[in-house]
Amino acid sequence: MFPGFYEEIHEEFREVVREFVTREVTPHYRRWDAEHIMDRGIWEAAAENGLLGLAVGEDHGGMGLEDYRFRMVIDEELARADALGLALALHLHDDWVLPALRGFGTAAQQQTWLPRFMDASFIASVAFTEPGAGSDLRGVRTKAVRDGEDWVLNGQKTFIGNGISGDGALVLARTDGSDVKQRGGAGSFSLFLVEKQDNPGYQVGNQLDKMGLKASDTAELFFSDVRVPAANLIGEEGQGLQIAKAILPQGRLAVATSAAVVAAEVLDQTMTYVQERRTFDRPVAEYQNTRFRLAELQVSLEVTQRYVAAAVERFDAGELDVVAASKAKMWATERAKEIIDECLQLHGGYGYILEYPVAQAYLAVRLMTIFGGTSEILRETVATDLLR
Repeated sequence: MFPGFYEEIHEEFREVVREFVTREVTPHYRRWDAEHIMDRGIWEAAAENGLLGLAVGEDHGGMGLEDYRFRMVIDEELARADALGLALALHLHDDWVLPALRGFGTAAQQQTWLPRFMDASFIASVAFTEPGAGSDLRGVRTKAVRDGEDWVLNGQKTFIGNGISGDGALVLARTDGSDVKQRGGAGSFSLFLVEKQDNPGYQVGNQLDKMGLKASDTAELFFSDVRVPAANLIGEEGQGLQIAKAILPQGRLAVATSAAVVAAEVLDQTMTYVQERRTFDRPVAEYQNTRFRLAELQVSLEVTQRYVAAAVERFDAGELDVVAASKAKMWATERAKEIIDECLQLHGGYGYILEYPVAQAYLAVRLMTIFGGTSEILRETVATDLLR
């Protein structure tokens, strides 16, 4: 879908992913979407096929595939199968939680946790957002208090993907004892890897009924006197916001690449549709309006693909910072939203029917301008850098 971007080794990997999707995803995905949750077995199957924790090094049993194009291949094949909810669930696990552990976990933590991220014995959520604190993480009120060899965690999180099906979460909590009614400072927060099992105070609230991506479960989480071993503190005490910022480039790149991938797949499907669909005894593709719109959408897509590809290359070289990742996400998600909206229009009434992939994509891409930092926050990030 990204012309000229992949090499032979990526296409070989694509065959593995495509076979996995055909065998393990496509026969079940419609049921998962209807039930608003996926079978645990899909995670285990993904692990058996080596599709979890691609970047984990050989010293921890992984393949060390740090080239982000491999991750994009998974997205492309899931988009082709209209399995966008699974794509989101995998991103939460691999692009938001795993980088914190790989970048800031101790040797002992990595030895303990990385194999579990790859063998599907620990499915992770990222639990930063709260009812009153979305993009403004300094407004987080969940707190943790040291008690001997443990931390005692109390608070609430919301909009947590994998919140029901997951085994635990990377939780941002206030650890400086400050008044939670006031915004915290740069050193007020810490990150903890919190397990659900054998933790009665770790309660999963209501499953949230989303517009789209329904196969990926989303829930509220409640922590009531949850005891977290001090060994589960990721990084240093008070380093939570710095780590959250450090993982933003990969997290936002993940959303940007996903947006470009979904837009490309939907536009390709639309090209086929308008040539087959007939109105007034001729194909929709023969109308000048259709042709002009398609031409503009294709140019917009190609510009987006090239911009995102450049961001991927910078990431692989270790040079993608928060500002550059924010630019890529802002551009790609906004363009994808526009492209898919136009594609839905070209489908006419059928575009409004959820059975059609374009309708599912329309609902999915609407999240992308919000998740991982809203477009408004990204514009502020870019503007602040410009005017500094």
